[in-house]
Amino acid sequence: MADGGERQRKAYIGSFTAAGGPGIVTAAVTPDTGALTLLSSHDGLPDPSYLALAPDGGTLYAVSETAEGTVAAFRVTGDRPEPAGRPVPVGAGPTHLGLYDGHVLTADYGSGSVTAVPLRPDGTLAGPASGTLRHTGSGPHTRRQQAPHAHQVQADPSGRWAVSVDLGTDSVRVCTLTGGTPDPHREIALRPGSGPRHLAFHPDGTYAYVVNELAPTLTVCRWDAEEGLLKPLTEVQVLTDAPAGDAYPSGVVVSPDGRFVWTATRGEDVLSTFAVAGDELRLVATVPCGGHWPRAIAESGGFLYVANERSGEVTWFTLDPETGLPTRAGAVKVPAASCVVLD
Repeated sequence: MADGGERQRKAYIGSFTAAGGPGIVTAAVTPDTGALTLLSSHDGLPDPSYLALAPDGGTLYAVSETAEGTVAAFRVTGDRPEPAGRPVPVGAGPTHLGLYDGHVLTADYGSGSVTAVPLRPDGTLAGPASGTLRHTGSGPHTRRQQAPHAHQVQADPSGRWAVSVDLGTDSVRVCTLTGGTPDPHREIALRPGSGPRHLAFHPDGTYAYVVNELAPTLTVCRWDAEEGLLKPLTEVQVLTDAPAGDAYPSGVVVSPDGRFVWTATRGEDVLSTFAVAGDELRLVATVPCGGHWPRAIAESGGFLYVANERSGEVTWFTLDPETGLPTRAGAVKVPAASCVVLD
């Protein structure tokens, strides 16, 4: 327990076991410095590449990014996640998951689908899956866009809609659930060949920012929660200069006060800071990510956390409250790190 009887904050780190990762890692968070102290790991689920916490913080969900594809639930009352039932099969190669309308939704990259798995009142999986939405379409990139590749799914801030981002079809789909099956409401096209990967909502619920993997850009969109409509407005570069080699943006997060947006770009291995001004984003600067191949980023308590997959560490940065610029503060070793979530 922390001083004063407060619950110790935790971070949960996903990693690729097939690449030598320890599975799901639990770390303690030092509030004043943002520092992580590794506590335990659980390697019983293959390739738990992405994690999500229940709103009450008592249950952790993980996708197993394998050819078969499963989702699993864990209790996190102690320092080590404990399995809460058996994993449930979903689509192939799930890369992301989110909670929506009493279900866990998975974004299945390999099969280009979104799968819904119902939850019991205690937060455990009530599987099997209750329904699947299979995306259709393709894009102009001959190697990466021959078929749909759902890369992310999440609820919008109003909780009325689920939003899935598809790298293979250059589009974002908005859906609801009907009888436990994802039911498409509309599909919004982004620039052909951009390869959208992840989306983050502004805290006021009126904007969304889509990071594009196949073109190092960020698309600014207006979000209408009443209509379930995403309207692309502008597309901005995430790098200050043309990339010297490979440049594949991965994660995007928005500050809790809505003043800043951060992205990570693999290959260039940088973090980009944007200042928000209504419909516009201004690229302030880029800084090194503290490792190689930043697969995912997360913000919490005035710190930015980066899962550097290929160099095998999670790095944290302090965030300047005036400029939003990150300053490297520390790191812990986690081989094949793929994501970080904090309670």
